[in-house]
Amino acid sequence: MTTGVETFEFQVEARQLLQLMIHSIYSNKDVFLRELISNASDALDKLRLESLRDGDLEADTDDLHIALDVDQEQRTLTVRDNGIGMSHEDVVQLIGTIANSGTAKFLKELKESQDAAASQDLIGQFGVGFYSSFMVADEVTLLTRRAGEGQGTRWVSSGEGTYTIEPVEDAPQGTTVSLRLKPEDAEDHLFDYSSPWKIREIVKRYSDFITWPIRMAGEGAPASSGDASEDGSTPDDGGAPELETINSMKALWARPRGEVTDAEYSEFYKHISHDWTDPLETIRMQAEGTFEYQSLLFIPSRAPQDLYMQDRKRGVQLYVKRVFIMDDCEALMPEYLRFVKGVVDAADLSLNVSREALQQDRQIQLMRRRLVKKVLSTVKDMMSQSAERYATFWKEFGRVLKEGLLGDFENRDAILEVSSFGSTHDAEQPTTLRQYVERMKEGQEHIYYLTGESRSLVENSPHMEAFQAKGYEVLVLTDPIDELWVDAVPEFEGKQLRSVAKGQVDLDDEDESSEGGPEREQQKKDFADLLSWMTTTLNEQVKEVRLSSRLTTSPACIVGDTHDVTPALENIYRAMGQNVPQIKRILELNPTHPLVSGLRTAYGERAEDQGLADTAELLYGMALLAEGGELSDPSRFIKLMAGRLEKTL
Repeated sequence: MTTGVETFEFQVEARQLLQLMIHSIYSNKDVFLRELISNASDALDKLRLESLRDGDLEADTDDLHIALDVDQEQRTLTVRDNGIGMSHEDVVQLIGTIANSGTAKFLKELKESQDAAASQDLIGQFGVGFYSSFMVADEVTLLTRRAGEGQGTRWVSSGEGTYTIEPVEDAPQGTTVSLRLKPEDAEDHLFDYSSPWKIREIVKRYSDFITWPIRMAGEGAPASSGDASEDGSTPDDGGAPELETINSMKALWARPRGEVTDAEYSEFYKHISHDWTDPLETIRMQAEGTFEYQSLLFIPSRAPQDLYMQDRKRGVQLYVKRVFIMDDCEALMPEYLRFVKGVVDAADLSLNVSREALQQDRQIQLMRRRLVKKVLSTVKDMMSQSAERYATFWKEFGRVLKEGLLGDFENRDAILEVSSFGSTHDAEQPTTLRQYVERMKEGQEHIYYLTGESRSLVENSPHMEAFQAKGYEVLVLTDPIDELWVDAVPEFEGKQLRSVAKGQVDLDDEDESSEGGPEREQQKKDFADLLSWMTTTLNEQVKEVRLSSRLTTSPACIVGDTHDVTPALENIYRAMGQNVPQIKRILELNPTHPLVSGLRTAYGERAEDQGLADTAELLYGMALLAEGGELSDPSRFIKLMAGRLEKTL
């Protein structure tokens, strides 16, 4: 082997990448330490595996660990492991070139980006591992010796285009990376990485659950004086500071369920969610086979304050082999499950180079599908096994969960199964759609519902009168999202969902129909002239006036055609900035109400009386108010009403 110092030039692509790092266009420079610790952890994993495969391997495996050393006076940071290490050939191939790291693709896309912001986004998508050290260091020294070999290698570079390699006879087993740190620059997000407090903070955030102990001088110990020897070791002079382990190594999701207490799960949930209450439900999941991952998810016991805010955070924490990747991984959890907190740890997730950005591939989609199904099945179990806890869940998150009915077609049936709704069957106890279907009257073909702003408004709506009189159960839907999903869900268990405020309604059974048929036909003939006149008189407000079969006590109500947009949904669309044309609806009259029959008689006797047109307008206004609608001209309505009341005195 060569005994002198050799100087090499970086591969062209590697040199370009180094320049990008040196000029600091990476927004979060803290990740350099995460990358170095992750590399060290991988080296320890490889040594453990290699020692099991090769019983003759001459390697020290008694105390495998990662050590961090900071020297504030010399402004150096050292990351040391006693793992597998690298040979001279490994250093040349893995450090001097970037053969299979995706760097070429990164540089190509970076050149194609049009602005600085896009460039920074790309930097976040293509990580740089070891090279990220040059974001914070003026010079990087790597000292390594492969386990089982007698000679080590030192690699040194300032990132300016060249690096040197030389053999070292007495190098310790493993790898030591020493950084001569750049000066602190707050404006450039370049922090003081010689500060023990800052190093501990980064380890706690990114590497707390690494399997191997990460050791560092105690907080009260003096900083290193820079007396570390060339081989990366610290002389044992009796005054060396005591090292302490600064990572917990407690990845709860990787421990058997029987070894973790509920209190530990609760504390972990509070740590990642910043909530002070215990979780409502803890969900463990482990997938094995060609694609392995573990997850530990939590359903909170109360909704976070930002649940409906536009800038809310959602998604679970993503780890790869216990290395923290991102805080809110939206790719793993849909919008309607944004309340779910927790951790997903993938053993071999497909990344480009960085652990910071996910590659949207089949593995991620597979994880997402399984996680969603697990959460929904857990809610279903909660519904059947603990009614009280399910009631808490639905109160806090029911509105959000129903958002999934609009876009998650794959899980729509599962969402419907775990959803519950207000109903006229029981004012206090909500019902599921399955329970509703089981209670349906013989011969009933549809699941009936009515939307409104409140239960009181729905229950007292004129549209409900015939249904209440004949004992038909109606779902009471009062959440704003209900206006949207009822049109997106065509049926449940073969039963169509139908609004009691839309279309024609005929609740008569066959016997009643046969008896009421001739009477109904006679009413249509008797009221034909009045209906035609009112349709013309109110043509600016309604598209038709007709007799109603849904009213029993009210004089009139307003309904829509089967596929019309409801007024509440119109308002939602307009609030979202969409231009929705005004939709005319239908005014239905109760032919048995004295006001309506009296109006028919008066019209037959004095069709030219202007007062009759005012009465028709009042009738329409009352019907609009009865359903919770808004008058287009309240002052005119009050004037007409006052005039009529005056005449009665």
